[in-house]
Amino acid sequence: MGLDNLRVMLVEDEQNTRATIRAMLAEMGINQVFEAKDGQSAKDLIDIDFSMIDMVISDWNMPNLTGIELLRYMKSKGVNVPVLMVTGRNDTASVVEAKNNSVSGYIRKPFSMKELEKKITNICQRRSIAS
Repeated sequence: MGLDNLRVMLVEDEQNTRATIRAMLAEMGINQVFEAKDGQSAKDLIDIDFSMIDMVISDWNMPNLTGIELLRYMKSKGVNVPVLMVTGRNDTASVVEAKNNSVSGYIRKPFSMKELEKKITNICQRRSIAS
């Protein structure tokens, strides 16, 4: 399966983390990456045209609009793309909240490119969005 046609919205408020994840995605062949510095910026992009994205990779803890709040907003607008939640959280309540909000995948910071690629590949296989 090739990921090179995958269009990803990367939502992360920390610029260095966003750059690192973008570099990992490029290494995997994913070069169609739209960046948002927080949940509110992502919401604004989604309002313009959500058909341009196949997957969202979002931080959980962000100012203005959290990753979970962004996911809930997307669902309310009928945006049905998988969301991979990136977080430093490891408590059971957070995992349960993510599952209750139908998060497609969950990855803890820090993570390796191999872990990220495995999560993305698994999500794509389940959703049949990359060929």
